[in-house]
Amino acid sequence: MSGKKIGVLGCGMIAELGHLPALKHVAGISLHAVYDVNWNRALEMQSRFRIPHAFPTEKAFWESDIDAVVICTPAPFHLANVLQAAQYGKHVLCEKPLAMNEADILRMMKVMEDAGLMLLTGFTYRFSGSARAIHRLVRSGAIGEVRGLRLNYLWNLHGKWSWNENGERIASPLRVGRMLEGGPMVDCGVHQIDLARWWLGSEVEWQRGIGVWVEDYQAPDHLYLHMGHSCGAHTMVEISFSYNATSREPRTHFQYELIGSDGVIRYNREEHSFELRNSHGTQWLAWHPEKNFAGMHGEFVHALSTGDLRDMPTAKDGLLATRIARLATEEAIRDRERTSQDHPSTMARAANTVTSEVTSPLDLEEPADLPPSMLSALFERTKQ
Repeated sequence: MSGKKIGVLGCGMIAELGHLPALKHVAGISLHAVYDVNWNRALEMQSRFRIPHAFPTEKAFWESDIDAVVICTPAPFHLANVLQAAQYGKHVLCEKPLAMNEADILRMMKVMEDAGLMLLTGFTYRFSGSARAIHRLVRSGAIGEVRGLRLNYLWNLHGKWSWNENGERIASPLRVGRMLEGGPMVDCGVHQIDLARWWLGSEVEWQRGIGVWVEDYQAPDHLYLHMGHSCGAHTMVEISFSYNATSREPRTHFQYELIGSDGVIRYNREEHSFELRNSHGTQWLAWHPEKNFAGMHGEFVHALSTGDLRDMPTAKDGLLATRIARLATEEAIRDRERTSQDHPSTMARAANTVTSEVTSPLDLEEPADLPPSMLSALFERTKQ
């Protein structure tokens, strides 16, 4: 296949299940190379997706003739990855969150802008057929003036427990690793934050985050975020990593509701339902999954070819969503310290209960700041 040559940096779950299969089927893109710190993992992905090159060193990957890179490494490594992309003259589509703190994101944005390169954010939810339909419906006034949004994503983060090679039950490395990146609002809720801004075309003027601790991580594993937009609308995001985490038969809950002066738009993933109810009646709309990697990469290749970003999420979109998500998480942590000792889900953490296995640092500067056990947990995710 001819077209822009794309390299994928990091061959973990998000690459395997999302980016790599999509890149193989998007016109105008050639999936040209992969690199992973786990050489066998890179070879596995190369074989499965018939990729021309899997490089044994990161230097060889960057020096190849790729036009752009999709960064799928854990968030603490994004800053270093983007700085390398700027050095080697590669455009970037980076998985969310862009970095571990705002200073790093601003640095990434500046170095890419100075190099004349694109830095885009992997908000794949924007490209769902249903999300794009909501965007059109809001702008057409289908439910009048939008006054409120309820965006819910409650799930178990693959369950609380895993088993090691000796058959012993251990804390799931998927859970520990994901909580290292800031918790559910920073990891997943940034999608809902981005959708609210994009659908409304209105910035967030104020916000409030409230956390619930089902497990004793630093960041809350269940979080509520209330945002007030400049247009007067309100958005409530509810996000969880502990919903049914210990249930034998877990279920998830994923729903969008937009409430307007003349009706409601409702999308539910589990029901495969998507509907518009207003004063004219009810319309059952075409349902689509909440993610669309192929649609995002189609826009990516258009941006690479023309310089026109259209609806492609920018680094600024990534910055704003991450800022809101981290502030909400920090608000929740701050207020947890002041709450009642009688309620275990919100009580203050005793200093001796915080361990490296459950801490979620929100202000790491470099990957080296992580203890070795936590780095191992992050890289363990690349094998899942």
